[in-house]
Amino acid sequence: MSVFHILHLVGSAESDFYCDLSRLYGEECFEVTANPSRYRFSLAYITPDRLWRFPTSLRKEDIDAATPLSLSQAINWIVEQNIDLVLPQMFCLPGMTQYRALFDLLNIPYLGNKADLMALAAHKAQTKAIVALTGVKTPYGELLHKGDTPNLRPPVIIKPANGDNSIGVTLVKTMDEYDAALEKAFQCADEVLVEEYIQLGREVRCGIIVKDGELIGLPLEEYLVNEENNPIRSYEDKLKRNDAGDLIYAAKGNKKSWIVDVKDPATRRVQEIAKQCHQALGCRHYSLFDFRIDPQGQPWFLEAGLYCSFSPKSVIPAMAKEKGISLDELLEIVIKEAIG
Repeated sequence: MSVFHILHLVGSAESDFYCDLSRLYGEECFEVTANPSRYRFSLAYITPDRLWRFPTSLRKEDIDAATPLSLSQAINWIVEQNIDLVLPQMFCLPGMTQYRALFDLLNIPYLGNKADLMALAAHKAQTKAIVALTGVKTPYGELLHKGDTPNLRPPVIIKPANGDNSIGVTLVKTMDEYDAALEKAFQCADEVLVEEYIQLGREVRCGIIVKDGELIGLPLEEYLVNEENNPIRSYEDKLKRNDAGDLIYAAKGNKKSWIVDVKDPATRRVQEIAKQCHQALGCRHYSLFDFRIDPQGQPWFLEAGLYCSFSPKSVIPAMAKEKGISLDELLEIVIKEAIG
């Protein structure tokens, strides 16, 4: 069996926050999926100054010790290494688009969705418009620029059109709260999405993987929300800093999220809608979608998260594990799809 040389693409060209987020997932993936008989791993770490480093590990001291290189120098290094495959683990917009496109130009395959789809899926309004054309229910919304006047009356959700991790998101219950919520969202993006608020029943995510060309629905992950005092998920529900200032998970292992029993009536219905979304967007390898289920049991598409770090705590591996697919097997399935 041949040994694949896999380059883990980590860091951020945009901010220290996204560097920390990428390293949080990337370090676990790099360590847990190591298999010398099957893979040879290398690391590329990008910082907001757009410089590249090729450290021996993702520990801060090893990153600091690595020589910073320009893009042209980095490309020369990559070409000399005979990389077989790239595992992207950058979550900033340039990381999900420009840096994936670079490997298209270098003719090096990578796991996950193509750069143009990542760019589209990062824009929530555009993604909603596409999946809605297939009949998937989505909350009615308005895309605003600074100075625009919204027409929707509260309750509404206001969010940056291209944000993530609930940064800049607000539930507006009265007209008096509108201006502050818009200002908060516009601090994060030039475009803001105002959506009708879907009354809460449940909030779930559904992952899809492709195996031998077949779409496989994974068990749902459900999140701890309630109509009374926690009607939407916030940034604090997802990530936090520890006493040392390091970014850590907030929603893992503390009863803020759990895997839904596959016998739950919502599972099959949401899986079928997720497959519709996957096909409508033209996803490959895997996909991940968020849904709001109203009190009548109707799922509403919220957004797409078309990435996976292959860390044990990443959502798609956690879902796959509940289906009996180990992390090693999941990685093999996606590699096979990527390289044919």
